[in-house]
Amino acid sequence: MGDVDRFLERHWDRAPLLRAPGEMFDDLASLDDLDRMIASSGLHSSSLRMVQDGKTLSTGAYTRAPGKTSKGIERLVEPAAVVAAYAGGATIVLESLHRYWPPLARFCRDLELALGHRLQVNAYITPPSSRGFDVHKDAHDVFVLQVSGGKHWIVYDRDEPQHVLIDEEMTPGAALYIPTGFPHAATTGRGASAHLTVGILTHDGRDVVRETLKLAEDEPTFRQRLPVGLDEDGLRDVVEGQLTELRVWLDKIDVDEVTHRVARKVMTTAQPILGGQLGQLALLDRIRPDTQVIRRAGATCALFPAATKIIVLLADRELEMPVSARGAMETIARRTSFTIGELHDHLTPQSALILVRRLVREGLLEVVVDD
Repeated sequence: MGDVDRFLERHWDRAPLLRAPGEMFDDLASLDDLDRMIASSGLHSSSLRMVQDGKTLSTGAYTRAPGKTSKGIERLVEPAAVVAAYAGGATIVLESLHRYWPPLARFCRDLELALGHRLQVNAYITPPSSRGFDVHKDAHDVFVLQVSGGKHWIVYDRDEPQHVLIDEEMTPGAALYIPTGFPHAATTGRGASAHLTVGILTHDGRDVVRETLKLAEDEPTFRQRLPVGLDEDGLRDVVEGQLTELRVWLDKIDVDEVTHRVARKVMTTAQPILGGQLGQLALLDRIRPDTQVIRRAGATCALFPAATKIIVLLADRELEMPVSARGAMETIARRTSFTIGELHDHLTPQSALILVRRLVREGLLEVVVDD
């Protein structure tokens, strides 16, 4: 997207932006990679869908039932049927690649850490002279990354849907940002196209409001039944009284408690990246005070100290630790590499060893293996 500050100031949640081809995206997922996923990965029906001329094809057209001994398993994608439908003009949509394709999992985690919002990635493979979707609006921002071939995009104004903002062909290496609510459509020309769509599942102030109201629901004041037989004037008096109580309650609310609840919602919903974890577990007994450990790439760690404990938020879970671990955890949270002996200012050698072993098991830390 070019200069980051300029992008955030002029385009983020404001206006679409098309960037000319720069670096290629083959390292994330090439056309050959996508082809192999379809042909040999044993995909389930929830991992792939097909769309043609604005309509989603029935899954029965390109999937088959699993064997008799595989009860409860989803229908399986039939590669030959997918290829046949594609040859007939249907677009292939590979969904949620960030869940199982390591390069995209790592890419998404890095971008999630930079933006502070969750991501998802779909791949779209469209045959020549075809259109998958009609003009439509997405409920979230997207980055479109052109992987192979070309695709012509038209993006309309969010407030004036008849006004065209972008009317260009994307070629390999081009990138397009479309904020929420901007109508758009795309078609291929003489050649096929493959692109990645990175959906940005943004958080906003409504997350704060929702978590605050969940706390309010537990307050006895707001759980009293409304009086029987209310007329319109009586109901208005009750509503006014409850709103007054709500204002008083909001003035007394524990900001740290709400912050913790919002953090749990926005910081612990990502899939951990655990490549090599089995090997790490095999190293636990070899950890010594001089063993070097590093923060696992893409791992998140947020700390919320309380009076009697410390809450540690990782990518997909919440840990509780004794308050005595606070100093050591603060060191770990701000360091990317250290030896266990460096935690001895905060914990006894045995306690430091136990803590690091636990964090290796949890996937936050990795043991550095000497060559």
